[in-house]
Amino acid sequence: MSYNLLEGKKGIIFGALDENSIAWQTALRVHQEGGSFVLTNAPVAMRMGAIQQLADQTNAQVIPADATSIEDLNKLIDESMEILGGKLDFVLHSIGMSVNVRKGRAYTDQNHDWTSKGWDVSAVSFHKLMQTLYKKDAMNEWGSIVALSYMAAQRVFPDYNDMADNKAYLESIARSFGYFFGRDKKVRVNTISQSPTPTTAGKGVKGFDGFISYAEKMSPLGNATALDCANYTVSLFSDLTKRVTLQNLYNDGGFSNMGVSDAVMDLFEQQQSE
Repeated sequence: MSYNLLEGKKGIIFGALDENSIAWQTALRVHQEGGSFVLTNAPVAMRMGAIQQLADQTNAQVIPADATSIEDLNKLIDESMEILGGKLDFVLHSIGMSVNVRKGRAYTDQNHDWTSKGWDVSAVSFHKLMQTLYKKDAMNEWGSIVALSYMAAQRVFPDYNDMADNKAYLESIARSFGYFFGRDKKVRVNTISQSPTPTTAGKGVKGFDGFISYAEKMSPLGNATALDCANYTVSLFSDLTKRVTLQNLYNDGGFSNMGVSDAVMDLFEQQQSE
């Protein structure tokens, strides 16, 4: 169902890889709500995915860019404003990567060169992106910038490894830069803390199926899907949330406020009795 919430609005969506990705689902919903956008991802990621298929579905153009490169970000933003015909109204940062996770290195035995790379891609890229947007005055007033996070930024999920640190830093950047963007440009900056979602990146985390099933049993509304997150992101891009900024917003079926659930306790007691 479409409400034309983003009619006439334009922006950039980072991180669409395939139909499982939150950025992909967000692009589809933004298109349905009347928004226009440029799609972007790192060149290596684009070779792995099907982003051109998404572009064809949504009448979007694709610009490859390394989000850790200021040079690439400058080029991306300039070309996007030229393609879209002016300043931007929304930006989605849906980027995350840990070499330590990918290569199975434990949190207590990190390769710190890999740690630095993951930190740059997953978190510092958000600062670089906003700094570039800010300096170029590329956002319209009452525009909205959203990045995707996860509950491990606040609580311990051992196998989420250094990505937990990256997400905590990402959320801090959103608050800190969000202050300046709000004060100087009237632009909103928020993060969405999403349920564990079976994206290509998410499924690379050790024990990910356990994350999903545990969260499903803990959450009174169950896990939020990629489409649920896309809908929430659309609401944050719209004018309905003009005064919402500096927030880490949970889209997790209630998981973040739970201590324990009947379903988890029943399972634990069943195991104890066996």
